[in-house]
Amino acid sequence: MKPLGIYIHIPFCVKKCDYCDFLSAPASKQAQQNYVQALKREIEQSRDKMKGYLTDTVFIGGGTPSILEHDAVAQILNTLKENCRISESAEITVECNPGTVSKEKLLSYRRAGVNRLSFGLQSADNEELRSIGRIHTFEDFLRSYQMAADCGFENINVDLMSALPGQSIFSYEKTLNRVVNLQPKPTHISAYSLIVEEGTPLKERVCQALADGKEILPNEEEERRMYDATKSILENAGYRQYEISNYALGGFLCRHNAGYWKRKEYLGFGIGAASLYQEQRYHNLRDLNSYIDAMTHGKPLKSIQEDVEALEVKDRMAEFMFLGLRMTEGISMRHFSNTFGVDYDEIYGSVTKKLIEAGLLQKKNDFIRLTKRGIDISNYVMVEFLPES
Repeated sequence: MKPLGIYIHIPFCVKKCDYCDFLSAPASKQAQQNYVQALKREIEQSRDKMKGYLTDTVFIGGGTPSILEHDAVAQILNTLKENCRISESAEITVECNPGTVSKEKLLSYRRAGVNRLSFGLQSADNEELRSIGRIHTFEDFLRSYQMAADCGFENINVDLMSALPGQSIFSYEKTLNRVVNLQPKPTHISAYSLIVEEGTPLKERVCQALADGKEILPNEEEERRMYDATKSILENAGYRQYEISNYALGGFLCRHNAGYWKRKEYLGFGIGAASLYQEQRYHNLRDLNSYIDAMTHGKPLKSIQEDVEALEVKDRMAEFMFLGLRMTEGISMRHFSNTFGVDYDEIYGSVTKKLIEAGLLQKKNDFIRLTKRGIDISNYVMVEFLPES
């Protein structure tokens, strides 16, 4: 059976963070309950699409899935189990915000089959957390993390962010050291650099500060030093970098996210959720009420799907490259040739040679991977593999 990843989007949060442009917002308990029922109906309608596939990863993200009532995640997963085949060894993740979990919720997750949690800490410095509008403190995180460990979760990711307002290399290193010294140790750490998105409160604050002649964000050199500190401190603590922003202890890489980078097929459920299914990419509509209405009244799945794109071979080749190069192992030229039935050098030989000569890619045996400098300007490298319009 072909492997399938499943992503389930929960678009609710206690309060939208100042930097966030994700599809999420506060909502009433009734709206949350209606949404869960709509999700279940979408899953039921997708039963035939999932035939012939073995679901080996499930990721419930958001938003803040852990603000749902304690049995909601179990309801969703039980509906999934009734409508598709899930591997006995499937990785099943739920994203949690510190302070929004309880023992009752966590034990319910465990009974439902959840075996991986992802906590959005971002920083161990409470002032830095306030600067980006997070609702929790480091102490809230510690209580939630310990509670999860006490409830038997052995696979826990911690999300961190660098280049925050007012953050120094010293305070960021302090966060890293606090996290790697947690007991039990996190099995996985995702460390992202803050992106200031248009239309967010943080963007307004940064622009106002610049207008006043102030710079509240670390500069490029400081940001680069933070990235280097991440790699140094985490690798010294036993974590292996397997993707530009992700580190794991042995055997604990995030299988679900690795599926994205390797172009494994996946289905997304819920508003805004994206899918890659039988070489088509599409996403669900983003309006909550329209989605709930469509699913409540049994409208066909096509009525909630937007921007459906059948991928041409050139698009699939480009995705193979710019997604695969995010992983530190890089891409296999032999795998490329076997996948597309054409010699790698015939398609990308010249651009690869140019990037190797520029010190942005390196070739070792069958693999092409980013160099350290290539990682620093990875967006530039990836653009080189985009098909000409």
